[in-house]
Amino acid sequence: MSATALPIQPTPPSPTPQQTAEARAAFTASLLSAGTSTVESDLKTRAADLHANTAAIDKQEQALLKETKNLGKESDKWQKVVDDGARGVKETGDVQNWAEMLERDLCVLEDTMAMVEEDGGNVKKAGNEGLASGRR
Repeated sequence: MSATALPIQPTPPSPTPQQTAEARAAFTASLLSAGTSTVESDLKTRAADLHANTAAIDKQEQALLKETKNLGKESDKWQKVVDDGARGVKETGDVQNWAEMLERDLCVLEDTMAMVEEDGGNVKKAGNEGLASGRR
């Protein structure tokens, strides 16, 4: 049995403090670079979404303002219709009031004429006597 000897590898030299510091700085920079790019990418995506949402909200705000103005105009039209209807109702009430007053006056005239027809000339005589007595 022959034993095969493994070659002995030389031990690498120990790093100098300067090499250790440089290696640490490089390692830390690569970690920060890897973490920053992911975080930075997420933040950029969020910022882009915020800007896109702001634009959408601005567009919706403009549409809302436009529709609010249209609603105001429509409301004004309906208010005019209501005012015209109220005016019509008031005029109808005025006409009804006028008709009732006219009817009362006609009833008074009718009653007066009935009294004149009943009494014949007596109403005239009483009226003349009143005038004559007023002259004395």
